[in-house]
Amino acid sequence: MISDSANQAPASVAFPKNIKSFVKRAGRTTTGQAKAFEVWGPQFLLTYAPEPLNIGKAFALQGQDAAPAPVILEIGFGMGEATAHIAKVRPTDRFLCCEVHEPGVGALLKRIGEQDILNIRILQHDAVEVIDNMLLLASLDGVHIFFPDPWHKSRHNKRRLIQTPLIAKLAARLKPGAYIHCATDWEPYAVQILEVLSAESLLQNTAGKDQGGYAVKPDYRPLTKFENRGLKLGHGVWDVVFKRV
Repeated sequence: MISDSANQAPASVAFPKNIKSFVKRAGRTTTGQAKAFEVWGPQFLLTYAPEPLNIGKAFALQGQDAAPAPVILEIGFGMGEATAHIAKVRPTDRFLCCEVHEPGVGALLKRIGEQDILNIRILQHDAVEVIDNMLLLASLDGVHIFFPDPWHKSRHNKRRLIQTPLIAKLAARLKPGAYIHCATDWEPYAVQILEVLSAESLLQNTAGKDQGGYAVKPDYRPLTKFENRGLKLGHGVWDVVFKRV
């Protein structure tokens, strides 16, 4: 097991005893998604193990370990629409993606196969355990967390993913100069995200005060159908991008 001081939540922080990066959701895996598991799963699905991940072997092609390249961790990719897009516009980066929702994993595998995307690997496992046990300190070049569950009701806010303990874990695993990019369409959560990341001493905001602390949407993050529909209805979207100092 990889151990560091960031794995212990401060006593003053209200956080679930067993941190989870997900909530189990109902959903039916389609025939196409099931077929994608069968055809593409062996190449693009990784098996969780409580030991450091060998990135070269994980992204190996034709039996040859992959050459060094930037590694981006994505936590919770939904149905994989944005993930597939980003992987295609950034072909020299590797994307290690965590999602437990089976239809979503199947959907991304289907996109990978249909679009011939080679720089994605998927761990169908709780991202917190992946971070704790498989990722070395200062091993990541970036982290993406797009539209995590906002848990709208105040009494459920403690279930939100982006809180002090998790950000401490992630910051410790970023290389100097690496980034963490979060996006949400729920303004109260955007405020919390900005506060949590601002409080982490290892991170520095890339946005100026004149921007209110929020970043201009990076070009690589696409507008999903859901997001575009919300924008047309007047709903806001907030991007928060911090870098490791």
